[in-house]
Amino acid sequence: MVSKKTKIINEQGLHMRPAMEFAQEMAKFQCDVNLKFNGSDFNGKSVINIMAGAMKCGSEIEVQCDGADEEAALAKALEMIESGFGE
Repeated sequence: MVSKKTKIINEQGLHMRPAMEFAQEMAKFQCDVNLKFNGSDFNGKSVINIMAGAMKCGSEIEVQCDGADEEAALAKALEMIESGFGE
């Protein structure tokens, strides 16, 4: 398993569009992807789960990837989050 902490930087947080983009991109990987926030785990491949986390701008989250292609998944997840999803 690999993990890294990062911050949500896009102004609106992980609302519907970025949550959908994130889940669709993470679904391409075989490994499990979880977002840890406020003591809870959220499935990074589920739009509903991501939305349930209510992760707003400035929220510190930990991205955890566990499985065959975990390094690639973590790199892509961090790239998406740290770019602010193009917002």
